[in-house]
Amino acid sequence: MEYERSGFEVEALAGAEERAISVVTVSELLQGVHRARARRQTRRRAAVEQILATFDAVPITEAVARIHGDIWARLIARGESVAAHDLWIGATALAHGFGIVTLDTRHFARIPGLRVVAPNLS
Repeated sequence: MEYERSGFEVEALAGAEERAISVVTVSELLQGVHRARARRQTRRRAAVEQILATFDAVPITEAVARIHGDIWARLIARGESVAAHDLWIGATALAHGFGIVTLDTRHFARIPGLRVVAPNLS
């Protein structure tokens, strides 16, 4: 499945690994649909609905929250930060043994122990 804006294929990067999507990412994607201009909204909604039909949404649980709190404290101790949503997404991935396929390596790379896979778009 090709992501609407980037043109990369998640399957090509993730290979045979199990895949899922954080409920936080679901919210981010839907927010993007709602903010899209009318002429792009239909196409964006279709792309997002395809993503949501393809991946199981992983909820925030107590186990995720515990990892989130630990990572957050460690980042603060190092004088670093990660965007709030990215920290929840990273904690969710770590709690379930997933890596992250993303174009935004800057924030996710700061999360200790998180495997980050980025497409080579050059």
